[in-house]
Amino acid sequence: MTRRSLGIPYFNVLGIGVSALALDAACERVLTVRGQKKLGYACHATAYGINAARHDLDFRAALNGAWLNHPDGMPLVWLGRWHGYRAITRVYGPDLMLAVCAAGRAIALKHYFYGGAPGVADLLRKKLTDRFPGLNVVGNFTPPYRDLNADELSCLKLDITATAPDIIWVGLSSPLQEKFMAQHWSDLDAGLLIGVGAAFDFHSGRVPQAPRWMQRSGLEWLFRLSTEPRRLWRRYLIQNPLFVLRTLAQLSGIRRYSLD
Repeated sequence: MTRRSLGIPYFNVLGIGVSALALDAACERVLTVRGQKKLGYACHATAYGINAARHDLDFRAALNGAWLNHPDGMPLVWLGRWHGYRAITRVYGPDLMLAVCAAGRAIALKHYFYGGAPGVADLLRKKLTDRFPGLNVVGNFTPPYRDLNADELSCLKLDITATAPDIIWVGLSSPLQEKFMAQHWSDLDAGLLIGVGAAFDFHSGRVPQAPRWMQRSGLEWLFRLSTEPRRLWRRYLIQNPLFVLRTLAQLSGIRRYSLD
């Protein structure tokens, strides 16, 4: 199922279709997967990811093949409003995860955690079940820092089939998680895969989150850069300025980007 068939409006950002949604509407959509199978996967689009997808065709295809492609960063919210979607809000992966975990208890939604460093998924499971009594986490899987081999993929498929989760939360770095979901969603006996990146580290307490005022004002990048400069400097100091230049070229009509 594609976002076109869902009837959800989307707008073009550098050739990537971003879903024009608010957080509460995104949560409601995710809850509808209860009891369904192989609907697809949902991504969280950021300025960095969209810019990087210009040079990575597999990444671009993964983003455009998503069931939903949430506006995870404030620049995408501002662009959505520029396109006329006044009700759009930031659909931040960690916030969506908490909202779905909270609301999903009423319908016995089944969750599965895939990703994180060794021990993180187990800690995440404990933290969230303590925070949300009645949360139904049916399993977790910590992958190696590489593509799964045939035996590992077979073990994952067997575990997913045995536990039958409604949602597989995927906590890998980008673009690894988007490519993983695009490649394997149709092989896994689950309802929906959702890529939430650093949410595993945030909600397990492994990495601190930016204050809310920085998240709302579009300054979260500065907080993350200060906490992980060696890993993130290129993303925020090179890739994001390129995103701004390309977006200005698209908005002014100097450059056109097709959805492909």
